[in-house]
Amino acid sequence: MDNKIINREALKKKLQALKKGGKKIVFTNGCFDFLHVGHVRYLKAARAQGDVLVVGLNSDGSVRQIKGPRRPVVPEDQRAEILASLACVDFVTLFDEPDPAMTIRFLMPDVLVKGADWAKDAIVGRDIVEGAGGRVVRIPLTEGVSTSGMIQKILADFAEE
Repeated sequence: MDNKIINREALKKKLQALKKGGKKIVFTNGCFDFLHVGHVRYLKAARAQGDVLVVGLNSDGSVRQIKGPRRPVVPEDQRAEILASLACVDFVTLFDEPDPAMTIRFLMPDVLVKGADWAKDAIVGRDIVEGAGGRVVRIPLTEGVSTSGMIQKILADFAEE
């Protein structure tokens, strides 16, 4: 599992070799703070879009930039380990930027996957992937399941005690 968590530079070399072997590389990204059934379904659907699934994981600093100073709840090393333990995930790479554009440009996946809650023209990296002849896929989310919703429920439940 540890060999699934890899920095961008080493990952690029692995992906280039896989592409030469005819493998289709799929990339998705996110914070994945509390892994829930919606994440698992999403990642399985993303993996079905190609041969190798790479998850770009927002670092703790990146999550704080996006979600605020109280997030993430789960540290990046633990989030990476949990993602890497999933059979559908081939590689996990962390990035510190607020969005994955640099990572996408560096790795040049064949398929970019995001949730259907993102408008196609708002998907970061769409222009990069499509410009290189790849495609962008939007995957429906699982209704009623979100990390923010889970956190709100936990806080509400503890407030009632």
